[in-house]
Amino acid sequence: MNIIVLAGGNSTEREVSIASGQGVCKALRERNHKAVLLDPYFGASQKEENLFPAEYDVDKAADTMREMSSKLEETMKTRKGFFGPNVLEICKEADIVFLALHGANGEDGKVQSVLDLMGIKYTGSGPLSSGMAMDKGITKMVFEAKGVPTPKGITLEKGKCSSQFADYGMGFPVIVKPCCGGSSVGVCIANNQTEYQAALLEAFSYENEVVVEQFITGREFSVAVVDGKAYPVIEIAPLQGFYDYKNKYQAGSCVETCPADLSSALTKEMQKYAEMGYKALNLQAYARLDFLMDDEGNMYCLEANTLPGMTPTSLIPQEAKAIGMDYPQLCEKLIEVSLKKYQ
Repeated sequence: MNIIVLAGGNSTEREVSIASGQGVCKALRERNHKAVLLDPYFGASQKEENLFPAEYDVDKAADTMREMSSKLEETMKTRKGFFGPNVLEICKEADIVFLALHGANGEDGKVQSVLDLMGIKYTGSGPLSSGMAMDKGITKMVFEAKGVPTPKGITLEKGKCSSQFADYGMGFPVIVKPCCGGSSVGVCIANNQTEYQAALLEAFSYENEVVVEQFITGREFSVAVVDGKAYPVIEIAPLQGFYDYKNKYQAGSCVETCPADLSSALTKEMQKYAEMGYKALNLQAYARLDFLMDDEGNMYCLEANTLPGMTPTSLIPQEAKAIGMDYPQLCEKLIEVSLKKYQ
């Protein structure tokens, strides 16, 4: 297949996205697909005559994208649109676009909307479910309505909320996070009023809406759901603190165990809730749902990631490996299940 791997973009998760795209592109080429990287934000200065060459240096292409990152802030000051030159024209030539984007303008349904309008096939969920899952406040409301256990919480709007935590009838500690951010950017734990006010300032510096929810002390897990079916549960145990940006992307900062050390009953229960969350948000193709479990065995689904990290050592590839599927096979599988949307 001729495949465009969209990676980079202009979100706070640009560098993570490039790493995902680099891994996916190499893996698909191992499976004899003609895959090439493309940055949707910076685009291509010209449309090459041979868009899908038999020989292609993936690492060189990824390094070029990283070099462009230094121009991102300045470009965003002057550019009005998201798509760079020739992006959509190139995507039209592909059999499918593999979305390796993360965060805003990639995981929130906006890119999906444009691709749908252009008749371009792509991996993952559609615009509406992507947008709902990206918004942690909406996700929480949907989970509560559909019986998916989730921590007690509220959504606050900048300039229209009280800075006094006591006004909301919750107790410390709480976790404060931007509604639509990813990779735990801007996420803080607050143990008292002073920390709460500082956490609000931090979260509101990224977005105008934030979620404040009860902080659950316990073990952290994640479950991939592919084509509606849960994969093995993976446990993430940060050596220090919680699963924040640093612990997610700094090598050696977490111990990841898959399959997780859980009883058969607890494993099935968490997988059931993952599938329920996937269905509640009307997700398609694949997603990753994150969980906490307290000392009493109570489970809480925190969020759904519709375009989760896809480096070879990311969580979903580890879960796939536990059922005998290697990384290139997984990348091909995600394309296969995504194409079902178009049958």
